[in-house]
Amino acid sequence: MFGWPIFSRNKSRDVAQEEKSLSLSDPAIAEIFGALPTASGVSVTPNSALKVPAVYQAVRLIAENVGSLPCKLYRDVDGSKEAAKDHAGNRLAHNRVNGWTTASQLRTDLTRDALLHGAGYAQVVRVGEDRPAELHRLAPGSVQSRFRDDGEPFYIVTDAQNRQRPLSFRDVLYVPAFSDASPVQLGKEAIGVAMLLERDVGQLFGSGRRPSGIITNERSLAGEQGATTVANMRKSYRAWQSGSTSDPLILDLGAKFEQPTMTSTDAQFLEHRLEQVREIARIFGVPPSMLFELSRATWSNAEQMAASFLQLCLRPWLDRWQDAYATVLLTEDEQDDLYFEFVIDDLQRADAAGRAEIFGKLVAMRAITPNEVRAAMNLPAIEGGDELANPYTTTGPAAGANDNPETDKEAA
Repeated sequence: MFGWPIFSRNKSRDVAQEEKSLSLSDPAIAEIFGALPTASGVSVTPNSALKVPAVYQAVRLIAENVGSLPCKLYRDVDGSKEAAKDHAGNRLAHNRVNGWTTASQLRTDLTRDALLHGAGYAQVVRVGEDRPAELHRLAPGSVQSRFRDDGEPFYIVTDAQNRQRPLSFRDVLYVPAFSDASPVQLGKEAIGVAMLLERDVGQLFGSGRRPSGIITNERSLAGEQGATTVANMRKSYRAWQSGSTSDPLILDLGAKFEQPTMTSTDAQFLEHRLEQVREIARIFGVPPSMLFELSRATWSNAEQMAASFLQLCLRPWLDRWQDAYATVLLTEDEQDDLYFEFVIDDLQRADAAGRAEIFGKLVAMRAITPNEVRAAMNLPAIEGGDELANPYTTTGPAAGANDNPETDKEAA
């Protein structure tokens, strides 16, 4: 038996630990050490899952896009918004989180941690009057979440010397995956099958699964003479296969050469691999075309899939980041007027013409004002931009008319 401390939901203000003995064959032991057993017999870990190309591309796609999008702190001023560049939170979300890490790199790392481990954590370092000064990434395995009697969360962080210290929820930037479980954990069966198929395809085209050719002979090749004949045939075959000679393949003693063909079951193997790519795309919420599974992609639906990637996959992650920033970088009073927002214009540039057409029609029908359009494009308000007026119609003099009547009389 193996004794391992299992932590349960805390029901007091102190850290409660429950000792529970687990057998080494218990699946909970594998999960404690990060290995997830599957029905296929393949052990899935965050590191081994990344070796599956579809998983690697999905994790990279989400994490790097979240990291590359600018995040700024805005202040609500009389119905308009302006960048709060004077606040410390703007620097931590938009520029650098410490001397060696940019804000973009921290978002990439913590989003990757959430995708692979279920959550990403960073400690807030405060100075002066409780002002946030730096953010330091915490390894997922070193943080455990707990709850007080009133439901308030706090965290137990274990350092390199195996010392534990509690931290308030306001001192830990917490970015969770959906349901606090990583897609790798929830989709371990599909990822395990993909890993099994990857291993099989290596064996299929290597030397272990299918011979490149079969040489048969109806005669009995026994004794020393038979061994010499087999050696000569092998030498001739290897020389012919390597292309070192232009002579045809000649096998003596009535030997026949057969090259095995791929069966229909093996031919279906490729379809199995494509289906696992689609399964992994479902796990991470990424359109299959963005994992380079293009069997059903067209010019029209590929563009729609890119738009759905922003709306259905990235949006929830951006919302989690905005909430996490507001929780640890803003006080309760500041949260009434200040808010974090990602600038997603870069991802929408491909549809810039469509956005311009929609905005133009909405302004023309007096549904929104020019300043509301500018706010949607993260631009400051302009004077006179709050009027609901159609810019394509005029109520003044006709175009080209002279506004000076005295000049008109002199011209007459």
